[in-house]
Amino acid sequence: MNHFPSTLRLVCLACFGSMVSMRVCDPMLIELGREFSVSTGHASRVVAAYAIAYGLAQLVYGPLGDHLGKLRVVVFASMGCALLSALTSLAPTLDLLVLARAAMGAAAAGIVPLSIAWIGDRVPYEQRQETLGKLTAATLSGMIVGQSLGGLAADTLGWRTAFVLMTLIFVVAATLLHRHTRTHPRAESSASFSLRSYLRNTARLLALPGVRWVLAATVMEGVLAYGTLAFVPSQLMQAFSFSSAGAGAVMVLFGIGGLLYSLQARRWVALLGERGLALTGATLFGTGLLILAWAPAPWLAVLACFFAGLGLYMLHGTLQTLATQMAPESRGTAVTLFACTLFLSQSVGVPLFGATLDAGQLALSYTLAWLGLLALGAWLARQINARTAAAGASPPND
Repeated sequence: MNHFPSTLRLVCLACFGSMVSMRVCDPMLIELGREFSVSTGHASRVVAAYAIAYGLAQLVYGPLGDHLGKLRVVVFASMGCALLSALTSLAPTLDLLVLARAAMGAAAAGIVPLSIAWIGDRVPYEQRQETLGKLTAATLSGMIVGQSLGGLAADTLGWRTAFVLMTLIFVVAATLLHRHTRTHPRAESSASFSLRSYLRNTARLLALPGVRWVLAATVMEGVLAYGTLAFVPSQLMQAFSFSSAGAGAVMVLFGIGGLLYSLQARRWVALLGERGLALTGATLFGTGLLILAWAPAPWLAVLACFFAGLGLYMLHGTLQTLATQMAPESRGTAVTLFACTLFLSQSVGVPLFGATLDAGQLALSYTLAWLGLLALGAWLARQINARTAAAGASPPND
């Protein structure tokens, strides 16, 4: 009996919780700055700390997933997130909040990338972007809830309430997935593991041209897209006088734009192909930033959030799919290497754009990010075209 659909639904629930935790602090930054008497840029350390820990932890979760089994690690990571979310809600100072967010990022790091790798193990390449679209729908729903919950909590019951609610989400996800994997076990683990073999395998992966160009594009996406994304609610509040809850509500449209891609991924791929998705996605997201930077009216900024969300997930979905095929024989390690690259580069982008926000130059930096994203889309489209030609105009199957 095929238990993949039911397992996928529970994996999506865990990924939903992971994305709630990742984005929940974005609309809180101004409120956190007020409570702890620091600038908004300084408060953004809670976002950067999460991203750094999330990225570095991939170096551990990749081999763990390949050795112990990807779903087993996802269960343990979800349990860790439940505990750490509860502790985060009690943080009395900004420094302890940053530390708690870093720990939570390290725990959450074992959920989405290993779920992607698990799908890569079980779904043929030609169907993979469609299946990953379902996972993306779950993560986008988590982003929508995270952005909305963070803003609403900051304006009403207090930001700590959001972390209490997240604790409940992770408890449910971990419990249900644990019960399901015990009822329907499937061997995933490898026979042995050694640090030497892991380092040798990672070095081998980094020596492959096909891995290097995907990771290079991922660095650019992390800095230019995810580094700017953290400050969209702050831009809405400062430039257009939205409240925290209002900015969080507008970010729902960002998620809806992403859902428009993820729920119809098969049709988007058929219409545009990987090359077209990369080029269109980078252009849409970059143009959304440009409008947010210079829009004369709030309604234009609201519209920009929708198209930016659609564009980001066209771009990210394409990179994510490419990452699952970088090294099929070491997919867990390869995908977590992709995630490590994404979040370490995001941890560079967040303080960089946070500094421009404090200096009153966020609009200018968003304009430069727009130019960078246009260049990324064009370069990535050329790389995909060359890859397709080298593979005989068809992607490889597992």
